[in-house]
Parts: sequence; structure tokens; C-alpha cells
Amino acid sequence: MDSGDSQPPDTVRCYRHPERATALRCSRCERPICGFCSHDSPVGQRCPQCISGSAATRVVTARSLSTGFTPAVLTIIVLSAVVYLLQRQNPQFTVDYAHLTDLVSRGEWWRVITAAFLHSRSSLLHILFNMYALYLFGPRLERQLGAISFVGLYLSSAIAGGVAFQYLSAGGAVGASGAIFGLFGAVLVGTFPLRGTVQGAAQFRQLVLLLAINLALPFFATGIAWEAHVGGLAMGMVVAALWQRIPPTPGAPLLRAMVVYGLGLAALLAIVVT
Repeated sequence: MDSGDSQPPDTVRCYRHPERATALRCSRCERPICGFCSHDSPVGQRCPQCISGSAATRVVTARSLSTGFTPAVLTIIVLSAVVYLLQRQNPQFTVDYAHLTDLVSRGEWWRVITAAFLHSRSSLLHILFNMYALYLFGPRLERQLGAISFVGLYLSSAIAGGVAFQYLSAGGAVGASGAIFGLFGAVLVGTFPLRGTVQGAAQFRQLVLLLAINLALPFFATGIAWEAHVGGLAMGMVVAALWQRIPPTPGAPLLRAMVVYGLGLAALLAIVVT
């Protein structure tokens, strides 16, 4: 048996390390790169040449991406906790701001937003799970994207989840699940190019498994607004895919914000104008 390189001659190899096979490509120049040459950026993986030639791309270490709170994430968690306490003290608070499809159809469109900061009064696990998921995935995204674009992603995903619930279901819903699934969708698209590396493949499989479990829950438990999950997930994936197409120029942060808030506004208009 040959102990040398047994890979076929057409195997894609890193342009800087020809001895290394890879499935990664720079999201800007599209040249093949190995895991060693891959650098995180707000719009995907960059090769060393593209990342060094862009003043708009900020490289951060893996440790700084994954530890500690960030301002927007902390604000959302604190706000959601305060709102939950208000719900516990005054049940009418939930009725006044929950997503009730009948009232939304009568013009109370803001409920698709306010409902994302409410949670079930009878289940502490509801808010704990959503806020824990936000803590796990939010800080990394916020550090990569900046607070403005991150908040836009969170709100737009919540709105898209609300739109899906409005048109595919009836009754009432509360919770940040649509927004959280939007973060899942963005991370899923962002980690897809890394599936060719050992670490990237592990992260991608873990996220897919987590999504599969959560999407399957409505088949085994009642009272879960799966429509909001699907709507938020779709929004997160679309936003991340569009962000990856934005060139890393000094105007990239503004373009990212315009994309995500524009999509969020379009989703909201789908409810307002009907």
C-alpha cells in the first residue's frame, strides 16, 4: 500500500500550502485556503491577502469571540428579564403586548415585536432557554458584526418569525424563539464554509443537531410556535448569505445595517399593509 499522498490529482488544495487538501475558500477572492490560512471576518472567511488588504475587516481571536457579555446581548437579556418580572406581577401585561393574531390583523402590528420580549409566565424554562441560547451565540456574532447590525439581525428575525406565525397559525404567541432561530440561521450559514476543517465540521454538526432537535420539538410537545422558529431561521440565513456578498470596504458596516434593517422593514410591511 502506498504510504504517500493517495489523494486524486484533482483534489482542491490551499493556494498557499499546496500539500494541504481543503474544502474552504476565501469568501472574497474565492481562492482555496486551508484552516491555517482562514481568518474570521464579519462576512465570512478571508485568506491572508484579502484580510490584510482590508481596513474594514477587524480580526479577533477565538477567545475574545467566545467569552463574556457584549452590550447588545446584555441589554436584551436584562430587558427580557425585567419584562418577565412585569408579566409575573401583572398578567394583563402579557395580554397587552403578546402576539395575538386577531388583534395584529386589526392593525396592532407592533405586537410582532413586543412579543419577542415576552415569555410564558407559567414556564421559567422558556425564558431561561432562550436567554441561554442568546448568551451562547449572541456575543460572537455581535463582536463580528457590531452592535447595530446584530440588533438588526435579532429584531428582523423576530419580525420574520412573527410574520410566519401570523400567516400560518392563529391564536397567541410570546417568546424570543424567532429571534434566537435567526441567530442560529446566521451562524449556520457562517460556519458552512468551515465544514472542511476538523473544528469547523464539529461546530457545524453540533449546530445542525441543535436545530434538528428544536425543529422536531413541536411534533412531541404542544404549545410551541414552530412557525416563528422557521420564519426566524429563514431570515437569519438570508441575511447572512447577503452579508457574505458585501465586499470588505470601509462602507461594509453601513451596507450590512441597510440590508438587515431593510429586510426587517419589508417583513413588517407584510403585516402592516394587509
